[in-house]
Amino acid sequence: MNISSGFRSVAFAAIAAAGIGLAGAAHADSGTIRFSVYKAAFFIGGSGGEGTLTFHGRHYPVSIGGISGGLAFGASKTYFQGTVRHIRRAQDVTGVYGAAGGGGAVGKGAQMIVMTNEKGAQLELSGKQVGLQVNADISGLSITVK
Repeated sequence: MNISSGFRSVAFAAIAAAGIGLAGAAHADSGTIRFSVYKAAFFIGGSGGEGTLTFHGRHYPVSIGGISGGLAFGASKTYFQGTVRHIRRAQDVTGVYGAAGGGGAVGKGAQMIVMTNEKGAQLELSGKQVGLQVNADISGLSITVK
């Protein structure tokens, strides 16, 4: 009888923990984000920019910074727009996003990327790139909600 009671207690605790986890995921929300990034590179590159996060009808300014390393050269400006998912508050977007990839643009080009930060915020972005940029690199992007 004690084994049965202990099993029920463990089962109840597991179900309660799963329910709390699902409730937390159910309360996560999404917003939209737009920003522009200037990038210049000669093997090691840097980027910076600014934009706006829209979340629950409010607009939050964001700043962008980053570095990249690998085979990269040129200069470009990219206009990104997309969706940010799995956030509970605007500040969840703040963090470091990593990406590995390659691409290039001479004149105009297009980019699409999905990145996640350490808080679980996921960016799904598409962008239009202008400039001369060739890259096969690993890059990090830091976003700060002001």
